[in-house]
Amino acid sequence: MSSNDAFIDLLARAKGASRALATATTAEKNAALEELARGLEAAIPEIVAANELDLRRGAEQQIGDGLLDRLMLDESRIRGLAAAVRDIVALPDPVGEVVRGSTLANGVTIAQTRVPFGLVGAIYEARPNVTIDIAALALKSGNGAVLRGGSAAEDSNRVLVRLIQEAMTRAGLDGDAVQTIDEFGREGAGRLMRARGFVDVLIPRGSAGLIATVVQESTVPVIETGAGIVHVYVDASADAEMAEAIVVNAKTHRPSVCNAAETLLVHRDAAEALLPRLLAALTERGVSLSGDERARAAGAPSAASDQTWATEHLDLAMGVRVVDSIAEAIAHIDRYSTKHTEAIVTNDFANAERFLAEVDAAVVMVNASTRFTDGGEFGFGAEVGISTQKMHARGPMGLQELTSTKWIVRGTGQIR
Repeated sequence: MSSNDAFIDLLARAKGASRALATATTAEKNAALEELARGLEAAIPEIVAANELDLRRGAEQQIGDGLLDRLMLDESRIRGLAAAVRDIVALPDPVGEVVRGSTLANGVTIAQTRVPFGLVGAIYEARPNVTIDIAALALKSGNGAVLRGGSAAEDSNRVLVRLIQEAMTRAGLDGDAVQTIDEFGREGAGRLMRARGFVDVLIPRGSAGLIATVVQESTVPVIETGAGIVHVYVDASADAEMAEAIVVNAKTHRPSVCNAAETLLVHRDAAEALLPRLLAALTERGVSLSGDERARAAGAPSAASDQTWATEHLDLAMGVRVVDSIAEAIAHIDRYSTKHTEAIVTNDFANAERFLAEVDAAVVMVNASTRFTDGGEFGFGAEVGISTQKMHARGPMGLQELTSTKWIVRGTGQIR
């Protein structure tokens, strides 16, 4: 079989299996997810061994510490994935939920009802955890999934997809509903973008470059997830201890992910007393700081540039700017934000409400770390991605965001 025939055959099998999965009961889907959670725990040594091959290759190719961190699966992370799968089991099944409905004057009933998309495609980089997250959410919402996880995680993903398929088979479902196209390389990713008629929606996760490529080149409808140029604005009224805790957590808790803060904005009235404390706390934790003139006067060692504000570092690096007002902070965010997550630290109610109302982002926070922008933290069990667009889904995408709707109309012979 030629490469083209093999690719089409894979999509056709996934599409056919997804149609059957759309009518599976909640009990059947949950049983498959329980099997997956147990399978992950039982296969920890095998997954870690495969992941070590990916990590070794990534280090040789010098992909960077941020990507290596995203790539790594140890026992703790694998058990975390199994726990996330069980969290999804506990969530309500969105399929069949009536969003709205009514009975017309002539007796016809109408109901807008949630249904699966069908076959969901996903393209992502060096994130084997996404393989489990997307497959588990797709399964619970009645969707098939075709996954392109990239060459960096190829060995890990091969094992994970096999475990997913085996779990579904043990539960009496068709394992063909979840497939990987990693074997087809970059050409396969391009063909997935053009697989209209097989794939119903495509979700990219990764670098700004990858996302832009998928959005621009795909003929399949795309739900755009975004890079995270995330800001924390420390207002004049901010509590010093709270500000330090939030800023440090937002930047250093896991700097390689999209909800990590990349820019710190501090009001001038807080700068003299508070900014040196914040800079010292960040420096102590290994953060490389670049600031504007006033931030440098407070202790930032390097000069910032326009490129600083426009960069998603995904590492222990951060830009720092002193602003004269909340309006200036919002203007800076409006210019450089990727519309992912933005946060304000303040004790001023009016400023908090202004920030919430005027800042345009998928998630806007008051007095909380940006690290909370996460499907698991939001109670979704896991997430497909964090959508930064405004159509269909915005913010962390869970089960409901993997459904569309159709109108169910029931009559007793009425005609118009």
